[in-house]
Amino acid sequence: MDSRKNTVIKICVVLTLLFSITTSAQGTLEDYKRSIAVDSLFQNKVYNTPKDFHWLSDRVFWYKNNSKQGSQYIRVDAKSNTRSMAFDHRKMAESLTEFSNSKVSSTTIDIRDLKENLTDNTLKFKTDKLELLCDLDTYKITVLDSLKPSEPRGYWGKRGHENIGDPITSEDGKFSAYIKNYNLYVKDLESGQETQLSFDGSAAFYYSSNILWSPNSEKIMAYKFRPAQDHKIYFVESSPSDQLQPKLHSRDYLKPGDQVAFRSPQLFDVQSAQHIKIPTTEFDHQYHLSNFNWREDSSGFTFEYNQRGHQRYRVILVDANEGKVKVLIDEVSPTFIDYNMKKYRKDLFDGNQILWTSERDGWNHLYLYDGQSGKLIRQITKGKWPVREVVKVDQENKHIYFIASGLDKDQDPYFKHYCRIDFDGKNFKRFTLENGNHQVYFSPDNSFYVDQYSRVDSPPITVLKNAKGTIIQQLEKADITELEATGWKPPEVFTAKGRDGETDIWGIIIRPTNFDPSKSYPVIEYIYAGPHDSFVPKSFQSYYWSMSSMAELGFIMVQIDGMGTSNRSKAFHDFCWQNLKDAGFPDRKLWIRAAAKQYPSINIEKVGIRGTSAGGQNAGAALVFHSDFYDVAVASCGCHDNRMDKIWWNEQWMGYPIGPQYAASSNVVNAKELKGELMLMVGELDDNVDPASTFQFADALIKAGKDFELVVVPGMGHSSGGTFGERKRKDFFVKKLWGVDPPSWQEIYPQNTESQR
Repeated sequence: MDSRKNTVIKICVVLTLLFSITTSAQGTLEDYKRSIAVDSLFQNKVYNTPKDFHWLSDRVFWYKNNSKQGSQYIRVDAKSNTRSMAFDHRKMAESLTEFSNSKVSSTTIDIRDLKENLTDNTLKFKTDKLELLCDLDTYKITVLDSLKPSEPRGYWGKRGHENIGDPITSEDGKFSAYIKNYNLYVKDLESGQETQLSFDGSAAFYYSSNILWSPNSEKIMAYKFRPAQDHKIYFVESSPSDQLQPKLHSRDYLKPGDQVAFRSPQLFDVQSAQHIKIPTTEFDHQYHLSNFNWREDSSGFTFEYNQRGHQRYRVILVDANEGKVKVLIDEVSPTFIDYNMKKYRKDLFDGNQILWTSERDGWNHLYLYDGQSGKLIRQITKGKWPVREVVKVDQENKHIYFIASGLDKDQDPYFKHYCRIDFDGKNFKRFTLENGNHQVYFSPDNSFYVDQYSRVDSPPITVLKNAKGTIIQQLEKADITELEATGWKPPEVFTAKGRDGETDIWGIIIRPTNFDPSKSYPVIEYIYAGPHDSFVPKSFQSYYWSMSSMAELGFIMVQIDGMGTSNRSKAFHDFCWQNLKDAGFPDRKLWIRAAAKQYPSINIEKVGIRGTSAGGQNAGAALVFHSDFYDVAVASCGCHDNRMDKIWWNEQWMGYPIGPQYAASSNVVNAKELKGELMLMVGELDDNVDPASTFQFADALIKAGKDFELVVVPGMGHSSGGTFGERKRKDFFVKKLWGVDPPSWQEIYPQNTESQR
């Protein structure tokens, strides 16, 4: 009897569980259609949010507003406090229609670079291909010039060859300097006489065509250049559009540990043809030399030395008479110097003083140096907050305009605020106080500025202020009524303590539009933990491409800035040093647990993660190093071993020389530790992160007997996989976190069942 009773109880429990799964499961056709709909539903439903403001003078500016009625070009006179249309939109549309033989509506005018001439009452502007002039009395349009199409950006990693270049004419116009047979020559332009100045150039160590004449035309700085080693990556384009057979591609691609280029500055006296050799002792261990500049009085030239390993950065002065080398600024760090994002230098008063940024006191701040002796004059800014960017420097009034964050204890520490301080460190002034992330556009003379601010949960407000910070007028206030009518809800800003129990970790939570707090939802983290920046959005957005659509499939999406990312203190940032596998995971796990404790709708037992590029490495690392917490991951085009990726990014954070720290952070080396459900995704033509990195991770997983999915997208470069990748990613999370089979693609995408890039 007891046995039969137990059997009945077990059957009831099973039926109850099945019923619970059936009634609460997500990933239905309705969910997918809603997920696809928000891609467009949330967009173009926010009005009065202009993006750029263009000052025409110290008092007048224009901007393009996205009103409900369409595009509006607005002219504002700050001094008279007037706001009007920059031109008659109806007449302009009619003239553009007649001029272009193509219908132009008064609400869809698309022009740029407006320049007004009040004397002639004309307006100059540009279209995609032409520079035009409009007579505002008659609205007749005439062509001023045709515009060259913008040059496509070259491949970022192209190997440097500096032996080709045009002759450089001296400042007085009497001589030209050029490279011939690997050496430096000058020619007297009046007599045609040619003089060889250097004799030590060779094919392997030649003089660069980056030649710098002194302002007085008496001296030349020209450096010898030894190219970096030749290191290429190769990949096959399997399905080219113009032929049947595949194509083999290659890219120059230096990786950590490779030999980098070497530059040896040399000095030449043109009249005497004297070669003044400069010792390289103070800059021998080069990663790069840059920013070569003569002093205006021709007394010497300066350049910057970035030491290999990025733990020393110098500003160096070379005397023009004897070639003596003097180190003006010697920045040293036991971890790394963030030379890409935080370094700032400006020479003042012909180099007599140098404005410099440093994290030496634990925060990124401004310093003033004597530009002749190299003596530190003073630290200009101080406090437990970082200088984020120098906006402009007013030498005449000795003002520095800059962006700072972390100034307010009651605000998000990542919010950007605009400030000013004098060279002597006095008269600190804030131009922005409102609780939000700010973007400011100063007038040329700094007497007025436009301030636009917002938060992820508060739409933009745009105001005009004077130099005192007084609001002159509100220019625009965003209208989100149409967006809210769709059921859209803003992200929630959430904070929790990090691994030290003291530091606030900031992130956002995005829920589906049909969110029911009584239900339980798996959580998916969108991760990008690259140390070069912080990544959680701070300004208002209606749509988050990486999260909004996925949330509609029944997930709570989160994004977090853990320790090891930038824009906080130096100590906060240093967690990444030689330790990219950390990726702030101890802080992220605590943050998600704290969110789940506050919101029981977050199912802490079902945690997914997805990321691309550095985020792809992070997503893979979640299952290799943190499978105690993360269950499912999709890793797109990740650098899964930092020795396989580009030199400049990886040596910056993982250090040089290449040591055991690289293997310790490698998903490939530690692949045997992986637990959970993993999808790897990569484009076959990725020339940003070597696609071999993903394949090596896959190979290591296979050898370790691990089950995973591998998605290779033909013809795809560095990306999250395009439309095809997005579909695969959605299905993978639905299957693995909800435990249900999603509808067929023919049901979900009936009008377009073929995979898309």
